[in-house]
Amino acid sequence: MTGTSVLTRVSSSPMADDSDAFIAEALEYTDQLYGAAMRMTRNPQDAADLVQETYAKAYAARDSFTPGTNLRAWLYRIQTNTYINQYRKRQRQPFEAPLDDLEDWQIGVGESTTATRSRSAEAEAIDRMPAGVVRDALQSIPEDFRMVVYWVDVEGMSYAETAEIMKTPVGTVMSRLHRGRRQLRELLADYAREQGMTAGGKR
Repeated sequence: MTGTSVLTRVSSSPMADDSDAFIAEALEYTDQLYGAAMRMTRNPQDAADLVQETYAKAYAARDSFTPGTNLRAWLYRIQTNTYINQYRKRQRQPFEAPLDDLEDWQIGVGESTTATRSRSAEAEAIDRMPAGVVRDALQSIPEDFRMVVYWVDVEGMSYAETAEIMKTPVGTVMSRLHRGRRQLRELLADYAREQGMTAGGKR
């Protein structure tokens, strides 16, 4: 099921009959929410259900949203909490952040990278590692760190957006991101040494 079909499902729900501008703005994030839901659930039907439930909860709580603030982060927080409280409990598994697109990652860097900043040889070597290895390493770090790395490095959220989603100060997000990246880097470096990989990613 695609994000477009999810939008159709949401738009045909009772809440979509309301002409409130909140709904129109919220529905603009359907595809983004569905993409994140797919990465969480790894199942199209579960992802669609998660998005639908996210919108239902958002609509019910719309009076608590302050117009002019970050609606995307607010919706992501509702979706994340819904997944953690319901889907993860049902599946009896930890929050997973699969790495489908390693080339979009900024692993091994102690702070946010920019297009003009050169990357270290270590970071380049990490990019060449198997996705399964990186995923296992990510699952090995504490959840508070893992989720910050997920939101910033996978979803491309800003520090402020991540802080809003996790309801923590920006400073805490930055600290957890630094520690999470460091732990991830150490785990992947251990793998590289075990495999006899050099800084250039060669054996």
